[in-house]
Amino acid sequence: MDKKDTTTQYRRNRKKGASVVECLAKAQEICFAPFTFQTIATMLDLGIMQYLKDNSATLEQVMEHCKISKYCAKTVFEVAILADVVEMEDDKFTLSRLGETFLDNEMTRVNFNFMRDCCYLGASELKESFVQGKPVGLQKFIENSPTIYPLLTKLPPHIQKSWYEFDHYYSDTCFDEVLDIMFRHNPKSVFDIGGNTGKFEKACLNYSKDVNLTMLDLPENLDRAKANINNDRCNFCGINVISENPKFPKMSGAVLMSQFLDCFSEEQIISILSNVAKVAEDGTRVYILEPFIDNQQFKGAAYSLTHISLYFTCMANGTSKMYSEKDMIEFVEKAGLKVSAKHTIGIHDYTLLECVKNEMV
Repeated sequence: MDKKDTTTQYRRNRKKGASVVECLAKAQEICFAPFTFQTIATMLDLGIMQYLKDNSATLEQVMEHCKISKYCAKTVFEVAILADVVEMEDDKFTLSRLGETFLDNEMTRVNFNFMRDCCYLGASELKESFVQGKPVGLQKFIENSPTIYPLLTKLPPHIQKSWYEFDHYYSDTCFDEVLDIMFRHNPKSVFDIGGNTGKFEKACLNYSKDVNLTMLDLPENLDRAKANINNDRCNFCGINVISENPKFPKMSGAVLMSQFLDCFSEEQIISILSNVAKVAEDGTRVYILEPFIDNQQFKGAAYSLTHISLYFTCMANGTSKMYSEKDMIEFVEKAGLKVSAKHTIGIHDYTLLECVKNEMV
């Protein structure tokens, strides 16, 4: 090795961070991560995890109880032990604390099912989705659709279930706090853009017996909401907010966009907010509820959110992502609104941006 090669090798060895051996081990975990994921899915589906949670069992006992072959049991356990979801002492297997998380932790269950049912197949088209700027992975389920949103009610039932559970799990727990903040200003009218199945509508109508509410969403999605809500104070407005000339109704009081703007590109967000600003009366408060990636106190939360951006890339629309608070405030200001207050909401570090068109004096 000449002097130049020796210097290069020395510099490589001097790089900060993990050792070469640690990096190689981590690299192999990433290489085989899809199989680790599917091994856990297999253990859940075959009842292996539930059995081991309740019992310390030998290989033969697991085989008998779960009706699986010796080949299946041995192969799965060899992976599960290295993945730290199963522990072995003497000749008996038990579920580790990490393994129990997949059974007992609701957030992990919701995230896992969402990834498995809604994202896993489409993830193979991630590169092509970036290249084409559209959700190529969505074609694994339904062909020739530019986004997932008009098709939610047409997806197979188990995929619908996982999608809606994921969507509702995080934001639903925020509604009580959001309503307390919104009604500090006694709005007579509330407009919910992207109301989905109408869960916020029901909470809002129960919160105030006087408020009039309008839910705005794609016409294809309103039927489910209408079936869930029977109240003459709730109106429905079918609208595609990114169409060429969207017909927004006149707005006053309060406007809510809960976990909605992350479904659009930067340009589309600015356009949506600009259109809201145009039709909103002075003094209307616009509330944006999002789990911003730069406002997370736990590493796991930030890790999850940044990966959810890839769902938008390959499955949802090909152009949107989870945003930072800094980016969203920039979009708000470009649209002619301004942030008048910020609120931290719920146990999942959501942020509620309270925006105004013109501050009432």
